[in-house]
Amino acid sequence: MFESPRILWEENASFFLTKNSLPEIPGAWKLMLLGDGSPTRHLQLLTGKETQIQLIGMNIDPYSAKDGPSEIDQLDEPLIRRQVWIKNDDQTLAWAESWWNSKEINLNLINRKQPIWKNLTRDRSELFREVDAISLVESDLLKKEFKLQGPYWSRNYRFFRNKRPLTIIREVFNPHMDKWLGKSGINKFYDLYSSSS
Repeated sequence: MFESPRILWEENASFFLTKNSLPEIPGAWKLMLLGDGSPTRHLQLLTGKETQIQLIGMNIDPYSAKDGPSEIDQLDEPLIRRQVWIKNDDQTLAWAESWWNSKEINLNLINRKQPIWKNLTRDRSELFREVDAISLVESDLLKKEFKLQGPYWSRNYRFFRNKRPLTIIREVFNPHMDKWLGKSGINKFYDLYSSSS
């Protein structure tokens, strides 16, 4: 298991949508970061190749309150943290980590080598996704895997089932996705974190 990326700048998703003083994120990237669709599904549609998961690790996480998004306190302990690379045949597209109650993960992630959305939608039960925050992050691990300098766009969100949080997920996207989405506009945000450090 790897240490979570360092957050350089973060904003509440709903606040970002209403605060006019923040730079604009181009449309396709805004959909990827703030939309409530499945990013692994979107990546498959964009690249024309099947999205695959490479499991990094899945362990009991005693440090979740320190490393994870604040919404983690809505999940019952003990918590499991799962980390994966999201790939297609020739490229790493994203990195993700998720937190689960230990009982819920066994009920909901039947095939742990498949993306979460495939597991959660296999029985066609209704789910609700809420994006909580978008952020800029950096990590030596991601720099090595993505083969591109950061910072990187990230987001975290919750899946709800029956009005209760089921899992908290953090995703970090490879800047190479500009190839399909166009320029991300991330450079417009550099001043926001450099001035606050």
